[in-house]
Parts: sequence; C-alpha cells; structure tokens
Amino acid sequence: MNKAHSAYRKLKMKKELPLLENISITGIAAEGKAIARYNDWVIFVPFVVPGDVVDIQLTRRKNSYAEGRAVLFHAYSKQREEAFCGHYGVCGGCKWQILPYAEQIRYKQQQVADNLTRIGKIELPEISPILGSEKTRFYRNKLEYTFSNKRWMTTEEVQSGRSFDNMNALGFHIPTMFDKVLDINECWLQPEPSNSIRLAIREFCLKNQYDFFDLRNQTGLMRNIIIRTSSTGEVMLIVVFYEDDAEKREALLNHIAECFSEITSLLYIINRKANDTITDQTVHIFRGKDHILEQMEGLQFKISPKSFYQTNSEQAYNLYKIVRDFAGLSGNELVYDLYTGIGTIANFMAKNAKQVIGIEYVPEAIEDAKLNSELNGINNTLFFAGDMKDLLNEDFIAEYGRPDVIITDPPRAGMHDDVIDTILFAEPQKIVYVSCNPATQARDLNLLDKKYRVMRVQPVDMFPHTHHVENVVLLELK
Repeated sequence: MNKAHSAYRKLKMKKELPLLENISITGIAAEGKAIARYNDWVIFVPFVVPGDVVDIQLTRRKNSYAEGRAVLFHAYSKQREEAFCGHYGVCGGCKWQILPYAEQIRYKQQQVADNLTRIGKIELPEISPILGSEKTRFYRNKLEYTFSNKRWMTTEEVQSGRSFDNMNALGFHIPTMFDKVLDINECWLQPEPSNSIRLAIREFCLKNQYDFFDLRNQTGLMRNIIIRTSSTGEVMLIVVFYEDDAEKREALLNHIAECFSEITSLLYIINRKANDTITDQTVHIFRGKDHILEQMEGLQFKISPKSFYQTNSEQAYNLYKIVRDFAGLSGNELVYDLYTGIGTIANFMAKNAKQVIGIEYVPEAIEDAKLNSELNGINNTLFFAGDMKDLLNEDFIAEYGRPDVIITDPPRAGMHDDVIDTILFAEPQKIVYVSCNPATQARDLNLLDKKYRVMRVQPVDMFPHTHHVENVVLLELK
C-alpha cells in the first residue's frame, strides 16, 4: 500500500466516525471526563455532566470504548451549573466547574473507593467522608504561564474569517498541543496580584514589541513567568527569558518592580534549554529576597523558586493535621519522612517525635528543609538528599535506626518497588501514606498488604473543579 493510499484510508476512516444523537450522559470517569453508553461502547466525553442529553461526534473508536465531544445539547442536566470562567471549554483546567461542588467531592470520594477496591484488592475499613476545600476559587499559591507567538484561536475567531495581527499569548498550554497557548484574560485559580501581574507583563511586552517565544523554533525573548503567593501576603515573581538581552530584561523588571511594590521576591532565569524546567537553572535575584515565607501553626517555611510546596495552602494545613492524627505520636518515636520536599511535614511533626529523618531527591529542597528547621528552632530533624530507592536501604536503617513510623508522600507515580521492599524490611509500627494519585497508592497498598493492614482512609480535596484528589491512609503492622 503506497503512502498516498494509506493517508487517504486513514482520512476516510476518520471521517466515517459516526455522530450519535440524543445520548444521555450517565456518570463521571477518570481525567475529568463524563461517561455515556451506546450499545456495547463506553464513551468518554469532556465538558458535560450526568443528566445532559447530547449529540456526540466520535473522535476515536476502539472495540469496547470510544471518545467523543458534545456538538449539540438537547437537554441540560438539573445538576449543571454555569461556568464562572470565560475560558471554560478551551483551557484544559477546571473541567468540573459546571458541576456543583457537593457533586464534585462525591465523585472524588467514589474515585478513591473504586481505586482502593479494584486495584488494591485488600481489606479496607469504612472510608471517611472527603474533606472539602473551604475555598473553591483563588485557592492556589503557584501558577506558571507560557509566552507564545502562536496563540490558540478560539472556534469563534476561526469561524469569523477575520485576520488577526496579534498572535502573541501569555497563558496556558492547550491540552495535547505543545506549541499552542491560550491567551488568558482572567484566571480564577490564584488570588491577586496574580492576574494583575500577568496582564501588566503582557501589556508591557506587546507595547515594547518584545518577542514572545516560538516553541517549535526555540526563538524569542520571553519564555515563562511563575507567580507564587503565600498566606503571609508575600509574593514571588520569576521571569524566565530565553534570550539574554540585558537592556530589555532590566526595562521589564524595573517596570514590574515599580508597578507592584508587594512583590517581595523578584527573580529571573535565562533558560536556553529545550524544555521549561528550572530545577537545573541558575536563579538571579533582581530585587528583594530569594524566597518567600509560608506560615502554619506558628511555624515558618522558606519557599525558594525551585521548592515544592502544596499548592493549596489552607488545605495543606488540614492535610498535615490528618497526617499528625494518623501517626499518633507520643514524643518517643523515630519517624522517617519520605519524599520530604522542603521538610514541611517533617518540621510540622518534629515537636511530637523523638527524631524525624527526611529524605528527598532534590538537593535544593533539602537545604530549604534544614533552613526551615533552623528558622523554627527545631533541632531533632535530620535531612538527606538522594534518590529514594538508592538512599533508603538496609545500611541506612542500620546507621540511623529502625523507624517507629514512616510517613510517605511520593509523586504521582507512587513508590519504587525497592522503596516498598525497604519499608517492609524496616517494619515500622505505622505507615502514613499520603498520595495525589489513589490508583498508584492502591497498587502500593497491595504490595504492603504482606505485613500491613489498612486502618483508616481519609480523602482530601486539594483541587476544586478538577478530578484530582489527595488521599491519606494509615497502615498498621499486622
């Protein structure tokens, strides 16, 4: 078969995907999509809620499932709410804002139960009711925006037939379109001055004809901005440039510093790599401090540009209180805090423990963890930087002691098998497992089931209007 015929066949097959009419949306699925059923197919559809009746244009079809998009609404669900964001349906975030918050957390509770049951396949206690977030808007303390000279055009703009002179954008990547960025006018995720800072930077760059980044060709001056805020009122702005143009850089940063006196940490980075990560980049201080401070129960935490900190500060406090409650410390325990980050949990728990040992992959985070102990007058913590599966082993335990309690808060991928084997070898009396991905948590719980029994389960909603859910599990040695 020649290439032309193959391409024609693929195009023909794509065009032949059917339009399904008057289909009822019946449930919620993973990744924020909803479910419809047609004959033997399960169909995944975004931006709809249970109770909607729609026509679905299929975009992908497999033997047992299909994907599609709603192209016509015949009836709207009684559950449906109006989207509060003008970018809804185009921006990839906050997909559940058309679903009442009470329903969002009900589905998240069910997601936790389904994952632990179907994947974990272990004996479970009754799962506690999910702890919802008091704030459902402006709850984030960190956002990253991308510059692009190839702005994503909305359907209305395309259909208008007009030509647009300005194709620059400062906003969020369109899902699955790495080089297309949606220009954001107002985001409901982070409190002020976040929106004002972003708009002021965009206006200055457009007015002064600064080049926005070309993601495909890797050219242009302006690359990213990262805005971090804290409950103490401090603000960090990191401006990431691609080209090293001192004159234009100074002009922009001086302008922002003059307009926003509340910025306590104004930093910049020159990143000429092919990707946007800044963990391996040099951070330069333009004005103010190299960090901002977060506060929790009288403790202060230094947050540097590369530091991980839970992005919902108020819910982070509630989450850590649950961890402390599950650990049930008396003051005599040796605690290991795995994936400690900047030592937030370790320092939060230290007053209730004999000693807390934190382990983290990122060296800069460990330096912050040590500084956070020093900042708060905490002298019963030890912190180590290294790959968890390499550092946490039998020799480490022999040198620093067998833990009474292990707290683990791994990334979405969960824990490496070697880490789980070491935990099983260490045999702490309790494990408190914090997870942002109940599916990988359930897989790990199945492996820990050899020696541990799940005693308590507490879901926590850190990210309203999304499908993401945090979950805390207490395990005790059998």
